[in-house]
Amino acid sequence: MPAAMTRRQALHRLAGFLAGSPLLDAQYASRADHQRTPGLDELASALEFEPIAHAKMTQLNYDYVAGGVEDEVALRRNRKAFDWITLQPRPLAAVTKVDLTTTILGQPMASPLLVAPTGGQQGVHSEGDVEMHRGASAARTTMCVSHVATFPLADIAAAATGPLWSQLYVHLNPTAARERIDQAGEVGCKAIVWTVDAQYTSLRERLRHGANLGERTAQGAQAQVAARRRSRARGGRPSNPYGLNPETPDLTWDFLETLRSWTPLPIVVKGLLTAEDARLAVDSGADAVVVSNHGARYMPHVAATIETLEEIVDEVDGKIPVLVDGGFRRGSDVLKALALGADGVLLGRAALWGLGAFGAAGVQRVLEILQTELTLAMAQCGVASVAEIDRSLVRTDFP
Repeated sequence: MPAAMTRRQALHRLAGFLAGSPLLDAQYASRADHQRTPGLDELASALEFEPIAHAKMTQLNYDYVAGGVEDEVALRRNRKAFDWITLQPRPLAAVTKVDLTTTILGQPMASPLLVAPTGGQQGVHSEGDVEMHRGASAARTTMCVSHVATFPLADIAAAATGPLWSQLYVHLNPTAARERIDQAGEVGCKAIVWTVDAQYTSLRERLRHGANLGERTAQGAQAQVAARRRSRARGGRPSNPYGLNPETPDLTWDFLETLRSWTPLPIVVKGLLTAEDARLAVDSGADAVVVSNHGARYMPHVAATIETLEEIVDEVDGKIPVLVDGGFRRGSDVLKALALGADGVLLGRAALWGLGAFGAAGVQRVLEILQTELTLAMAQCGVASVAEIDRSLVRTDFP
């Protein structure tokens, strides 16, 4: 029988075992290769949702949402332009409470933020526009439903109780456009957002490269149906070799009168970048306009929307509301737009990153982060309500 081990011997052997144990090595191993997806409550800004959404999407669906037209100069300019605007802080302004509520088109809103109409949402999240409406409603935010939503308008409306607007493309098919307007009225939408800056399909090089590799976006089947519809409208003529197809090339401002005859809902004209077009919108009877370059997805080398906002506001001169979209990622971005005269801001990609990262909860969180940032920026600039925001809060240095 072996002799009993002394206490000293036992401790010596235990120390030897621990010294060679892989468990001890792990304490000193590099974490360079360690990966962990942050939880919803860990994310501090809307920008932090994008990489998480990207990781959960196919590359082509990500490119469909994130990309712009041609070499994406306009896409980058939409963001860069916010750097050319400086906020003016006002300490000792005794702002003890900030009120974000506002009214647009006679509709009370909890904040001047809205969710922009964006296609391809099912490629971002399996329940796409339905989940977007749930998240927007939870954040008390009006959502504008894309004309090319991947779920029926009625299903989106039934998913939550928040207010909806409905985007409209005419797409060489006035009959279908009128049906869309009728559906919007039936499900309780509160405005029609007629998008006018998509005369032809655009050259999106990211998608072209993906298609060459055999990839397909979630919008692919729907796009094929639309292409066949356009082909029939052209009398069956094939599209040109570069894939450019007409969407709304034949419309003029006179069509606004036709839309007015179809619906009592307010008509918002989306896609303006010049004071001249803003004047035409007012003269033609638009109820509101959206300063937009379509997320930099159609026309290359255009100005950022925030650059052209002030001249459009000046031209409209308070006759109708002016909204804006394009590159908004921070509450301070929103304050800059409001200071330059916007009545509201539509969020496109920022809301999509929330959707892709965490579904409805992510949408809600992104909107609440932006609302919080806007509240803080307003307080630091000495304004207690949206109605108090004016041009004195910013300095601009556009090139």
